[in-house]
Amino acid sequence: MCGIAGWISYQRDLRTEQAAVDAMTETMSCRGPDDRGTWISGPAALGHRRLAVIDLPGGRQPMSVDTPRGPVAMVYSGEAYNFTELRGELAARGHRFSTGSDTEVVLRGYLEWGAAVAERLNGMYSFAIWDDREQRLVMIRDRMGIKPFYYHPTADGVLFGSEPKAILAHTLAGRTVTADGLRELFAFVKTPGHAVWEGMREVEPGTVVTVERGGIRTHTYWSLETRPHTDGRQATIARVRELMDDIVHRQLIADVPLCTLLSGGLDSSAMTALAARRLAGTGERVRSFAVDFVGRTENFVADDLRATPDTPYVHDVARASGTDHQDIVLDSEQLADPEVRARVIRARDLPAGFGDMDASLYLLFKAIREHSTVALSGESADEVFGGYKQFFDPEARKGRTFPWLVHFAEHFGEDESILTEPVGKLLDLDGYTRTGYAEAVAGVQRLDGESDFEFRMRTISYLHLTRFVRVLLDRKDRASMAVGLEVRVPFCDHRLVEYVYNAPWALKSFDGREKSLLREATADVLPRSVYDRVKSPYPSTQDPAYAVALQRSLQDLLAAPAHPVFDIVSRDWLKRAVAIASPQITQASRRGLERTLDLALWMDIYHPTLDLA
Repeated sequence: MCGIAGWISYQRDLRTEQAAVDAMTETMSCRGPDDRGTWISGPAALGHRRLAVIDLPGGRQPMSVDTPRGPVAMVYSGEAYNFTELRGELAARGHRFSTGSDTEVVLRGYLEWGAAVAERLNGMYSFAIWDDREQRLVMIRDRMGIKPFYYHPTADGVLFGSEPKAILAHTLAGRTVTADGLRELFAFVKTPGHAVWEGMREVEPGTVVTVERGGIRTHTYWSLETRPHTDGRQATIARVRELMDDIVHRQLIADVPLCTLLSGGLDSSAMTALAARRLAGTGERVRSFAVDFVGRTENFVADDLRATPDTPYVHDVARASGTDHQDIVLDSEQLADPEVRARVIRARDLPAGFGDMDASLYLLFKAIREHSTVALSGESADEVFGGYKQFFDPEARKGRTFPWLVHFAEHFGEDESILTEPVGKLLDLDGYTRTGYAEAVAGVQRLDGESDFEFRMRTISYLHLTRFVRVLLDRKDRASMAVGLEVRVPFCDHRLVEYVYNAPWALKSFDGREKSLLREATADVLPRSVYDRVKSPYPSTQDPAYAVALQRSLQDLLAAPAHPVFDIVSRDWLKRAVAIASPQITQASRRGLERTLDLALWMDIYHPTLDLA
């Protein structure tokens, strides 16, 4: 796993711009602490920071191949889990390899198939190839959007990078955020291609972006398509298990220490158990890690989102699968530490709005990195198999807005409440959400003869797989790569996504519960306690001391009345929020405090120019 950056300028010789290329590349040092490199030739400059995972000595980048018509060079971030099969196919076609890395397989795959190499890859990846033969840059991102990728068109080319910070390091990229950028920050709808920063774009999942002297064009090589599902219940369960066994086997390949993230929920437990079974055949044990908070298990209070604490279930799985397990236990002082929050914002380049859940994820990954370089995660199983409450909620099924927003305000409060009145009116978040929803559902294909109910459930699934999951995948990637940890997501294998997406809802919930197919497909490796457990989201601290610590930090902010955060956030709202006695601090108030503090830190770090005209 790595960080990439680059600059294409058809009107310059970039060999005189080494300093600018180095500055872009070095912003990716957290993503690639093991090695660095740049490649410059005329109008093209590529930068790379490497986290060595496969073929540690042989996978250095940028990687290039000389051809009779000129060099072809690549910077690559990710993993191609089927690189061994592709390597064999390419060798049979006459290609000769000098390394054992998947990077060289992808590069030679491009030489053989051009941009269509993307259609042959199974994995998570974002990569850029400069083809000097055609004076062309080709940027490709994986199907589900697991690995981030951004670009910024310029007058004579493009800037690109794994993260916005690589682009923002260049003087050609401004740091302006318009009203539309703020809408995207607050609306939680994940508009495809939107990067918040003005002029910047996200390479969309499943997309090839080609840059030539004549301009920029995009091509979608993969999208979520509707197809008939002809397998019965048992055949579907068997196919899910077959896919899961193959996926976990492929994603256990690494030349560095590997572990699993274990929450005690169905997803991570099934993945960990399958990994443990696979490794047991080689005499190895899975190493597993879980996050917990001081006193949480003993003092846990059930609410509408979380009925049970994670730790007892985590330990059940660790015992049943024989993992080498460790709990990472955090306290409120760590979660509220402004420096930790600042590191999270630097990792995300934005005030993303997950509060203590972002901080705890970052601290969990930081602790894991001391022991492992690669981790497997259960992320995205809820989107694939239908695990969230909104899949079963009558209001969410009516189709008036994004399903996850139906009870969002009820649980977390309205983000608009913290805004100044003029900014709230200008952003019109309700209108932005309505427009985004209409655009999103327009992409759903209906199966011939599909009932209204089944089509509605297909739509809910589609929205989660093309919008909601991308928020969580970005969060996972940024927090992990900020500490040099590669996190793999088996449930995002496109074969599994395509297959389960097209299974009718009657099959996905055949026992009246969430994730019925996954539960039955892995029942033989799960402890009964986990098999019976109701879905519980990623944990959030219940310690009142955390909210009190937030209030203290924001009292200091109130003492700086000229802070630019007050161009967005209502000072009167903040005064009331920091004065609330700790027993009366609601979840909504706490979220508002988190949002305000994150916005203020973001402005301190990035100094964005707000253009709200």
